Amino acid sequence: MVNASSRIAAFAARPSHRLPPCARTLAFRALLDTVAVAVAGRNEPAVRIARRYVQADANRGRSRSWIDGTILPPEQAGWLNGIASHVLDYDDVMAPMRGHISVAVVPALLALAPEVEATGKDFAEAYAVGFEVAARMSKVMAASQYAKGWHTTTTLGLLGAVAGCSALLSLSERQTEHALGLAVAQAAGTRQNFGTMAKSFHVGECARAAIRAVKLAQDGFEASADAIDGPSGYAALYGAGEDLSRAFKHMGTDTWEIERTGIEVKKYPCCYAIHLALDAMLSLREEHGLDLAAVESVEVVASANALDALIVRPPTTGLEAKFSMEYTLAAALEDGAVRLSTFDGARVLEPRLMDFLPRIAVREESGPPKPRFARVQLKLRDGRTLERMCDQLRGGAKDSLSEEELIAKVEDCFSFAGHPISGRDFARQVLDLDDRPIADLLLDLKDGEAAASPEP
Repeated sequence: MVNASSRIAAFAARPSHRLPPCARTLAFRALLDTVAVAVAGRNEPAVRIARRYVQADANRGRSRSWIDGTILPPEQAGWLNGIASHVLDYDDVMAPMRGHISVAVVPALLALAPEVEATGKDFAEAYAVGFEVAARMSKVMAASQYAKGWHTTTTLGLLGAVAGCSALLSLSERQTEHALGLAVAQAAGTRQNFGTMAKSFHVGECARAAIRAVKLAQDGFEASADAIDGPSGYAALYGAGEDLSRAFKHMGTDTWEIERTGIEVKKYPCCYAIHLALDAMLSLREEHGLDLAAVESVEVVASANALDALIVRPPTTGLEAKFSMEYTLAAALEDGAVRLSTFDGARVLEPRLMDFLPRIAVREESGPPKPRFARVQLKLRDGRTLERMCDQLRGGAKDSLSEEELIAKVEDCFSFAGHPISGRDFARQVLDLDDRPIADLLLDLKDGEAAASPEP
């Protein structure tokens, strides 16, 4: 029977995917960005709790924690690295998914890489397979899932992760179908958890579920071949009656989705729904020499559905602040930049910033959700009104960060975490990975034991 599972399985089980060089480069950039933001997050309370949780299994594994080099079983390594990758909300985005593609795929792939002695080229091909499946499903289902409250990073990303891991481990078509069925049995994550530690927990569980699914399927554990598009399958329960047949119709015969859809690398360590307004705000501040004291009020108008993720206001913690348009814009006006340190817990509660939040009004405009935009209007204390419209994200698929800008982000992440190795050197190794074993790359992180800080 030709259905979604069989189409994905046939695609993932191909012996060679003939990935174009530009697509391989994008995969390496995704790997670099994902590991860097995980390193930056290694001292966060959620990650410290997660590290304690996995210590009991530390002597039974072959996979490596990115944050301190600990050797762990694959499921535990994927889980911990997934949490660390997403805890700062600084990881990359796939626009049609309304979510974060690399943290859904990379932690699981890298946890399994030592088992098959995978090289950079092996990783890139498997990552592209996972991206392909997640992107095609996202274009059909993400909007309805997100509207229902699902965290699409994990509910859609898990299927991509399983496809990518199946390709990495060279599972047969039948094994991949079973792995996809086992993934459907575990797909979860709710937007209600945004602004809490549980949001990054979703991503850790995604990696763990993907690894568990492919390893069980590899060993003969079975699931329904119709788990995705059967009458009571994933599409029926998680979707809104969408027809998945068109999603996979030309998969493997046309341009790779990693090239066509692209990856959006975050310039700021906060929810992506804030970034367009941030670009506009920082441009106005720089051009007119403004600061917080010069502004009487702020109005932000965004495209329809653009603010769905911003469920926290006013914030009381650094995690909540990452989902607060008001706080982030106030901090940008005050400092002229939005950095990792912007979301320090004490910084969030500064009276000067908190007192300004009621002066910021945020609303969505009616109409179609695309093209995305944000319009920021500032009323100044001297009577002037300034306005800036932004519809092109810096770091987006159409305006990518340069290699040097990406490396600078990596350096900042490593420095923020107090990691002893050079972020620039690590970046150069990832971007030129190709035939080098993944395990060797991760070995370079082993000396970066997380800095001591008070337990949460």
